[in-house]
Amino acid sequence: MAEAIDTHTHFVPAHIPSEPGRNPRWPSIERRDRDGAAVIVGGKVFRVIDSRSWDARRRIDDMAADDVDVQVVSPMPELLSHWFPPSDADALCRYVNEGIAELCAAHPRHFVGIGMVPMQDTSLAVKRLDEIRSLGLRGIEIGSHINGIALGDTRLHAVYAAAEQAGLMVMIHPLHPLGLDRMGGRPELAAVAAFPLETAFAAVSLMTGGIVEAFPKLRFLLSHGGGALPWILPRLRHARTIGAPLDSLFSCDPGEMAKAFYYDTILYDRAALDYLVAKVGKERLVVGSDYPFTIKQDRPAEFAEAALGIARETFADNARTLLGLQTGSTARRAL
Repeated sequence: MAEAIDTHTHFVPAHIPSEPGRNPRWPSIERRDRDGAAVIVGGKVFRVIDSRSWDARRRIDDMAADDVDVQVVSPMPELLSHWFPPSDADALCRYVNEGIAELCAAHPRHFVGIGMVPMQDTSLAVKRLDEIRSLGLRGIEIGSHINGIALGDTRLHAVYAAAEQAGLMVMIHPLHPLGLDRMGGRPELAAVAAFPLETAFAAVSLMTGGIVEAFPKLRFLLSHGGGALPWILPRLRHARTIGAPLDSLFSCDPGEMAKAFYYDTILYDRAALDYLVAKVGKERLVVGSDYPFTIKQDRPAEFAEAALGIARETFADNARTLLGLQTGSTARRAL
């Protein structure tokens, strides 16, 4: 059977060293028992986790149960810390990147890694991209905004240019979304309802900011099936045909611009996934699960195959292209 590559899974280290004098929101891992732990941020429990976040053997066992051959491992989004002073963010980035690289180096047949850089200091982030490559990581994960800076902002161009030059991909994950107060204020609604909207905000910023045209070889992955973006594309396309001032929002057809991105399959619903393919094409879809968190899509490759009638080898080839791996061979042999 063809290989299944899960492009959207997360990593949390079993331990994060304390940094005396650093930002009070510096994260720590509080072990509860042999298997359980809590991520502590600002003295409060941010998320309860278990050993799936860091234990390679447990991940590999779960992959077998989920019919997954390779996981693409990325940092838990809250660890991105775009709101830290640059030196603090840099220290945390380097520690997390090394942890992901160690996991992948120890089990190259099962894991591919992407890391993180201090995006709040673009000159420092550009320097760290060299370390990303030297660690064998295939790209970086960034939030849907950089502590309030939209992803289409010209201040981020240097990072995009360097990532494009280095052949690294960029995964965009929702982070600290807007609008929770409008949904009743429950923090649990962030991942459930606000994340899809936040991804759409980020994608529209990239489109209106000219990022797609300026960096045509840079490979972006929009998590969670692009969130709400596919569903508002008809509205964006219609707006461009109306005339001034709406026709100046996009330099070209938004529907065509959206085909520049890659999208994972974490949509949970066959009809929703079918709609996504209709809008962006099967060449832009990669399998994803959101492992190991509660909201994850079970047996993600099987779900995508059954929903679309597309062989998993297509999704795997798309993933290899996204990651800059050799297309036509397995990701495991290409590393």
